[in-house]
Amino acid sequence: MRADRLVAVLLLMQTRGRVTAAELATELQVSVATARRDLAALATAGVPVYPQPGRGGGWSLVGGARTDLSGLTAAEARALFLLLGPAAAVSTEAGAALRKLLGALPRTFRADAEAATDAMMIDPVRWGERDRPRPATVDLLQTAVIRRRKVRLTYAGSRRERTERLVDPWGLIDKDDIWYLLAGTGRGRRTFRVDRIIQAESTDQSAARPDDFALAAAWQEVVDEIEQRRSRTWATVLIAERFVPILRDQFGRHCHPDGEPDHGRVRVRLAAPTPLDIARHLAGWGALIEVVEPRSVRDELARIGTELVGGYPGGHTD
Repeated sequence: MRADRLVAVLLLMQTRGRVTAAELATELQVSVATARRDLAALATAGVPVYPQPGRGGGWSLVGGARTDLSGLTAAEARALFLLLGPAAAVSTEAGAALRKLLGALPRTFRADAEAATDAMMIDPVRWGERDRPRPATVDLLQTAVIRRRKVRLTYAGSRRERTERLVDPWGLIDKDDIWYLLAGTGRGRRTFRVDRIIQAESTDQSAARPDDFALAAAWQEVVDEIEQRRSRTWATVLIAERFVPILRDQFGRHCHPDGEPDHGRVRVRLAAPTPLDIARHLAGWGALIEVVEPRSVRDELARIGTELVGGYPGGHTD
C-alpha cells in the first residue's frame, strides 16, 4: 500500500467532504476494492474517517475535520518552502502546489513559510549562454514513470545510430538543463539522454522497478561512473595561488591543490579523460602555468603551440 496514495485519499476527502470508493478508484486509477482497502486502512490507523451506508452515502472525515497532512516542524516547513519557493516563480504548477501545502500547514507555521517563498528566486534568462529548452518528451516520460508504464523509444546513440528499445522508465534527472532518463532494459539499468530520444510512445504494459530502487542513489552511481571515465589522465601543474579558483572553475571536482604554496606558486592536480583534453584547457594560460607531469600533456601543449605559430605567424602589422 502506497503512502502517497493514502495522502491523496485524504486530500480528496478534505476537498469534497464526502467520497465513494468508486470515485476514489476513478481518481487514483485503482480498483474499487483497492480504494475500499485504503479507506479501511485509514480508519484502522486512527484517521477520523467513517462510512455512511445507503443511497447517497460514502466516506467522510468526522465532523469535517482537517487533518495535518504535512507532519512538518516549523524548521522543516521553512526549509521546504525555501527549496520550492524559487520554482513557483517560473512554474504555475509549483505555485499552485505550494499554496495548497500552505493551507495544510498549522497556522503558527504559515508566516515563516510564506516569507521563505519570497526569500529566493530563479531568473530563467541566462547571460550570454544558449538556453536549452525542456524537451517535450519529458512530460510523456514523467507520466510513464509515475504510472509505471513501459515506453517504446527510438534512440540515437552517441554515434547517431538509431535503435528501438522497450524500457521500464525509473526516473528523470535534470542536470545543467540536460535531461536524462534512468530506465530498466533487458541488459540492466541504462541512462538515456532525453534530447537523443527521437520518438517515445507510452504503452499499456506495466513497468517493473526494483523494490529497493532510489533515484538519488542510482543517479549518484551513474555520476561516479562518468566521473571515473573523465579522470583517466592526471597532471600536476604549478600556478600562482590566486589563479587556483579559476582553474577550479575549469576542472570542477578534478582540481586538487597539492601542498603549501612555494614562492607564490602552488602545485595542483588536474584530471580529464585524455592528455589532449587537459592540454586544451591549459593552452590559453600560456606562461602563467607550468605542467610538471606527465610528459604526454607537455607534448600535447607543444603540438598545440606549434600549430598556433604555424597558423598565426607573428610580426605582421596592419
